[in-house]
Amino acid sequence: MTDAPLIDPFARAITYLRVSVTDRCDFRCVYCMSENMTFLPKKDLLTLEELDRMCSTFVQLGVQKLRITGGEPLVRRGIMTFFNAMTRHLEAGTLKELTLTTNGSQLDRFAADLHAAGVRRVNVSLDTLDDKKFADITRWGRLAQVIKGIDAAQKAGLRVKINAVALKGFNEDELFTITEWCAQRDMDLTWIEVMPMGDIGNEDRLDQYWPLRDLRASLAQRYTLTDLTERTGGPARYVQLQETGQKIGFITPLTHNFCESCNRVRLTCTGELFMCLGQEDVADLRAPLRNYPKDNAALVAAIRAAIERKPKGHDFDYSRQTVDGRVSRHMSHTGG
Repeated sequence: MTDAPLIDPFARAITYLRVSVTDRCDFRCVYCMSENMTFLPKKDLLTLEELDRMCSTFVQLGVQKLRITGGEPLVRRGIMTFFNAMTRHLEAGTLKELTLTTNGSQLDRFAADLHAAGVRRVNVSLDTLDDKKFADITRWGRLAQVIKGIDAAQKAGLRVKINAVALKGFNEDELFTITEWCAQRDMDLTWIEVMPMGDIGNEDRLDQYWPLRDLRASLAQRYTLTDLTERTGGPARYVQLQETGQKIGFITPLTHNFCESCNRVRLTCTGELFMCLGQEDVADLRAPLRNYPKDNAALVAAIRAAIERKPKGHDFDYSRQTVDGRVSRHMSHTGG
């Protein structure tokens, strides 16, 4: 049966696909990519039509949530063509949610169109509210442009969540500032532990590593934290701050194994499927997609074979002075 749901070897239904639509970005965040990146030739990237066909096949196989990522997804030329194409799955009820993760730089241009296409939530990556520090960590970014984008998103009716990477010695002193700023704007906030991915030059991940248990302990000194049972099928654990009412998430890939309920896989802009962010195993879906342009049978078979290889969990681990389970690719390659 070609449209039977995707179930991995550990009885987890795969209902969530993260899709990188480009490896390009208008920022050069120090923990994500090097400043002088060599980007992929255009012919290697899935076309917008191929992305439509690929994602539609996954929806047919039971994927109910699509998160569009990059690089920066909104710098992909003509990207709204793809979002508008996915609207038909939302209208049919086969796709429950279409959303994206963005650096916010292009939201001022696209927020209204995204809402019209059926997007209701966006995650904006933002690690600091200090102009100089923002310029330092993004290398090319301007904070005012991102704030303008967040304004536009909220005006368009999009629910905004802020994702912040916890970086020791960088944004520790902004913990309460960022928390209060999000609360004032009615935005939830998720903190993410820095991950050991890629060769980012002189950036030392061990020096940057700020365990979220320490961050949480600092929050608890000022706020009353209530653990929430809410799960999105993703890696975050949530608390609610009684004083502000906002929700704070913690993504701790290095100190908490969140894999038991993993329902997701990641598709790169070149058609590679990563069954686990923390493993090197990858399946080539571009070949069956392009080799059989009129028939999805080979593509479906390749997807099912890949899901059969989905591991139980990742191998990330910080030991005393070394990083174990390090993977070689940049975060921009798999879309976060």
